[in-house]
Amino acid sequence: MVVGDAILDRYVWGEVNRISYEAPIQIVRVNSEEDRLGGAGAVVNILHCLGAEVTYCAVVGNDGRGRSFREMLTDLDLDDSILLTDPDRPTTVKTRYIARNQQVLRVDREVSAPFSDKLCNQLIANIEKSMPEQDILVLEDYSKGLLANGVMRSAIASAQKHGKKIILDPAKHSDWNCYRGVTAMTPNRPEAVLATGVDITDDATAELAASKMLETLEVEAAIITLDRDGISLMESDREFVRYPAVAKDVYDVTGAGDMVTGLLALVVGAGHTWESAVQLANVASGIEVGKVGVVPISREEITETLRSSVSMYTSKLKTLEELQNELRPLRSRGRKIVFTNGCFDIFHSGHIRALHMAREQGDVLVVGVNTDASVRKIKGEHRPIIPQEERCQVLSGLAAVDFIVLFDETTPERVIKAVRPDVLVKGSDYRENEVVGGDFVKSYGGRVALVPILEGISTTDIVSKILSAYKDRPDTVS
Repeated sequence: MVVGDAILDRYVWGEVNRISYEAPIQIVRVNSEEDRLGGAGAVVNILHCLGAEVTYCAVVGNDGRGRSFREMLTDLDLDDSILLTDPDRPTTVKTRYIARNQQVLRVDREVSAPFSDKLCNQLIANIEKSMPEQDILVLEDYSKGLLANGVMRSAIASAQKHGKKIILDPAKHSDWNCYRGVTAMTPNRPEAVLATGVDITDDATAELAASKMLETLEVEAAIITLDRDGISLMESDREFVRYPAVAKDVYDVTGAGDMVTGLLALVVGAGHTWESAVQLANVASGIEVGKVGVVPISREEITETLRSSVSMYTSKLKTLEELQNELRPLRSRGRKIVFTNGCFDIFHSGHIRALHMAREQGDVLVVGVNTDASVRKIKGEHRPIIPQEERCQVLSGLAAVDFIVLFDETTPERVIKAVRPDVLVKGSDYRENEVVGGDFVKSYGGRVALVPILEGISTTDIVSKILSAYKDRPDTVS
């Protein structure tokens, strides 16, 4: 459940090519306008796009902006049955003027006074009625009046009564006593500085501010978003830790905090740790600031960012059991699995060409690599020149390669039978009936593909050339 101020985000997209003659201001030539769910509605949208079932408790005005807000919720197949309407108050709208992916002006239309007692009582009743069905409560305080008049305290009490965790994204004010009872807080740097009185300039001061949050509010987790410095986490029973920012390009920080809150709710609501939640939230917020405005991101975007940011070696090299588990869902989605193998000692252009051609035979390429012991059995005691860990690291750097598995035998037959590839690939220096595992693959409808090799390029040839070039320099070759 998300409880928080409903705000309509309006984006006016245009170009700035000149300065006004009337005043020293930019002239925006408007190209298009767009409305999006903003405020707590943005968190609802983020959670929905990540696969969560969301109940949203808020109030909009009886105006065109309020109707637009409702329509966007229903377009996402989200239930708006407990979204209340205030006939005497306009819907809050923030209009951002954007040129060349940068905000040049923001105009706010809002009334921030508390809602009427009647509406607040309806909000409290809706929260209590829906709370038993929820896994986690998210409170989004934008100081627009929704969480006043006892709504905040009632929501916290209801969640506590039903044993639900509470994540709070606080407003920027100096007294946080109204937030007592929440499980975790996610202030940004300025909010934490104002409330704790600690000027956060480094890890030591961030830890001090987090300690004050834990001590004074008795929260389970103090999570501070530190803009360019990432996110810090301090739990009541664990040491302080800061996760560096992962953003590559920063176009707009709007929505980064909402993204953090949404990921925390998703992960912790699903029963995982604050540590896992903060790490994922840090990745997601890094993606978000690379977009303009509040734009929900998908699980696939987060997964792809994780794959590219972790060590390629550890992400692609699998045990045989891990590989089978990775391939199972891919196969169920109709992905064609391709397998090839080799020693890959002293990597060269022939290897690259062969692997790219193998990848073209299907959707997922698995590469079997001979271990050092296996290479010695085949090539002799002086090989391999490059150890198996380094050979796997080189292979992991190729986009064409999806998974790597090591094998100790002189042939990959055992691996092929475990992988059951749709296509088995070898070089054209083999005949089809000579390919190890070929008959097995064809027995269940798979096929063997022979790809052309580059003549005159092999590890053995390269080693021979090196030895020949340095044969008269005994100081360099032992």
